[in-house]
Amino acid sequence: MKNILTTFCFAFCIGLAASAQNKTENIFIITWDGFRWQELFTGADANLIEDKEYVHHPEELKKRFWSNNAEERRKKLLPFIWSDIAKMGQIYGNRDKGSFVNLTNPYWFSYPGYSEILVGYVDKSIDSNNKFNNPNKTVLEILNETPKYKGKVAAFGSWDVFPYIINEERSGIPVNAGFENAKGSDLTGMEKSLNTIQSQLPKIWATVRYDAFTHHYAKEHLKKHHPNIVYISYGETDDFAHDGEYGAYLRSAWQTDQFLKDLWEFVQSDPHYKDKTTFVITTDHGRGTVPKETWKHHGDKINGADETWLMVYGPDTKPKGEVSNSKPIKMDQIAATAAGFLKFDYKNTKPVGAPISDVLK
Repeated sequence: MKNILTTFCFAFCIGLAASAQNKTENIFIITWDGFRWQELFTGADANLIEDKEYVHHPEELKKRFWSNNAEERRKKLLPFIWSDIAKMGQIYGNRDKGSFVNLTNPYWFSYPGYSEILVGYVDKSIDSNNKFNNPNKTVLEILNETPKYKGKVAAFGSWDVFPYIINEERSGIPVNAGFENAKGSDLTGMEKSLNTIQSQLPKIWATVRYDAFTHHYAKEHLKKHHPNIVYISYGETDDFAHDGEYGAYLRSAWQTDQFLKDLWEFVQSDPHYKDKTTFVITTDHGRGTVPKETWKHHGDKINGADETWLMVYGPDTKPKGEVSNSKPIKMDQIAATAAGFLKFDYKNTKPVGAPISDVLK
């Protein structure tokens, strides 16, 4: 009887441990186009915030975002990340503290970066931002091919190239991106309003819409359809940087932080997602720092444009906050890591980057 009880207790404990390690049922992969690790970890750049070539109202910008203390600066710029995400999850990429996250692809701009993130390996034939269907299957598409997740994957992006990166035509994954409206016979009042307003606003960029549309289209879809696998890409920071608008770049970064807060609060208020959802957040490339004007640019000729960062939080990630002196992370590891939270052994037609074991409890 003693042996039976011992065996039962052992099996029960193993069962509890297994269930504790597998709480994630939903994955949100979120990308933040061209947002530098320097602002993420140290806030507003002292070399740029008063430069009238890049800032129209430096006094107002300094009042809102400046402090002589780097930790205070970053908290002013990104309050949700540094008050909440830092307590819930893990943040990598502060190179000043020995944490390195880098692209593997040699091009250091958007389409190759997004393909690397979502596919899990580098295809060197993807060497432009042109609109062509990705010949490689993303982790989104491979999950959508499984019986468990078929029809439970959705994607939203501010850049109008995402239907091609995700290959909406082949994958069958609904992708709302660029200036596309919400479609269907069951549109919510919010979706109808977004459609109307989007058609009325002037386009400040030819291929990228305001992130507010991407965010709220995504949120309305989540409320109605509750997909398990969600991809969202915010794009404004990259375009404001290319325009040399450092003030707008910082304000957009602050707003993106608030979008992340809004998404998390929604997730935690919805029974389908509450305590069962992991967020994986990163960027498609870095930007320059020296000389100063290279902050506007990226690409393989710009020193530092391969330097990125990563945030992960959810029920299966140990809360370590800002991680120092970590193992180097490559962006081709993200696809397998996201799938790993779902206990899905992600494989593709070529070897993919290994899951990041430190974020998987």
